[in-house]
Amino acid sequence: MQETRLNRVARLLQKELAQLFQEQTRALHGTMVSVTRCKVSPDLSVCTAYLSIFPSEKAEELIQNITNNQATLRYELGKRVRHQLRIIPELRFFVDDSLDYLDRIDELLKK
Repeated sequence: MQETRLNRVARLLQKELAQLFQEQTRALHGTMVSVTRCKVSPDLSVCTAYLSIFPSEKAEELIQNITNNQATLRYELGKRVRHQLRIIPELRFFVDDSLDYLDRIDELLKK
């Protein structure tokens, strides 16, 4: 039962974070940020979000910028999910480089 609730909260946070990033990156032409996965701690106090950033050369710069603006993102997220969640979790962001890893494996297999 607890696992189902965690999955539902994680999915809600993933959807709302994706919409936030989509709205904010519209001004940055040629850059796309998508939320590939969210994991929520059992006490719902921490949300770990994995971001896929295109182009991958800008990943470190964007993650640093997102981490610096973490409080603003949490506030905006809180405004969106205030009716579903009582406590807005602390946000942590990491780069999801699984697509780059798959591309690298494809290149090696083609050789």
